[in-house]
Amino acid sequence: MTINLLNYDGKGLADLCTGIGEKPFRAKQLLHWIHQSGTADFAAMSDLAKSLREKLAAMAVIELPQITSDHVAADGTRKWLLSVGSGNGIETVFIPEANRGTLCVSSQVGCALACTFCSTGKQGFNRNLTVAEIIGQLWIANKTVGLNTGDHASHANRAVTNVVMMGMGEPLANFDNVVTALDIMLDDHAYGLSRRRVTVSTSGLVPAIDRLRERCPVALAISLHAPNDALRDQLVPINKKYPIKELLASCQRYLPSAPRDFITFEYVMLDGVNDSTAHARELIKLVQDVPCKFNLIPFNSFPGSGFKRSSAEAVRIFREILMQAGLVTTVRKTRGDDIAAACGQLAGQVKDKTRRTANFKTEAMQ
Repeated sequence: MTINLLNYDGKGLADLCTGIGEKPFRAKQLLHWIHQSGTADFAAMSDLAKSLREKLAAMAVIELPQITSDHVAADGTRKWLLSVGSGNGIETVFIPEANRGTLCVSSQVGCALACTFCSTGKQGFNRNLTVAEIIGQLWIANKTVGLNTGDHASHANRAVTNVVMMGMGEPLANFDNVVTALDIMLDDHAYGLSRRRVTVSTSGLVPAIDRLRERCPVALAISLHAPNDALRDQLVPINKKYPIKELLASCQRYLPSAPRDFITFEYVMLDGVNDSTAHARELIKLVQDVPCKFNLIPFNSFPGSGFKRSSAEAVRIFREILMQAGLVTTVRKTRGDDIAAACGQLAGQVKDKTRRTANFKTEAMQ
């Protein structure tokens, strides 16, 4: 059976090499060729023995998701639709800035958590992505943007300097594959990203947050979106299983292992739903014991969402209240909304196994 080397981290490649009679150090060479140089052809891996290249060619491939479409927004944001087979597609977004390039990576085809304000959630769920399909998004972005040039390109020449697991899907619901992909991102022989520059965003799977703390504690972002359980139950249904008190307790447990000394709380601003001054003051009391910062996200509309974006004035007042209480608070700049690449707009192509798509269309017609 042919294997895809993109599914293997350093340890996996070392075990593979040992299993075919090669020295474990060959794994580091393979990581360099595959991830630093962006090479998918074994014949081009010039410092590997010809016999090893022939073995690999006979048993393995470096197979990436196929680019179905590639769009660039007016602000330079770039979105790829990547085919992952069986009619399913995922979306990946690259956000260039003056001093960094951030890649928003998907972890699932669709999402099973059904947050009411998220386009991905409306598409239903098909399956988890493989390690190759997750790390392949980073490989494609570095290669396609064009800064990854030459053999064994240095980390400094990489287009992507930061990764946020905030694309389609709930990363911690695909724990094992996501963590293996994180290992590759952090490996100095692959992408060499620091833990501070890799962020996992979760809707609040408490046991998985604890596992991440023990296994691979990167920067953590929590999709909070409400200051109390009654409202969060409506917006983020997983809250019914893991309510806010349990979620915040898991954040406290995470902090001693975190690469940053705070947790980021993401808060989408929905007009007349969660954006009042009372909500802001309730948030202040809620997080008073959790070192944190807030990232306010203007809602990005999609067809049939049923929500409206909070006014700029409402966002300003909300932010000011949090700031006066000593909470670091930023407002996320909307990027790529003209190509539906903004936060909450990613939809891809999902062969829905949950029938949520059909139910959503029925509700929209009523």
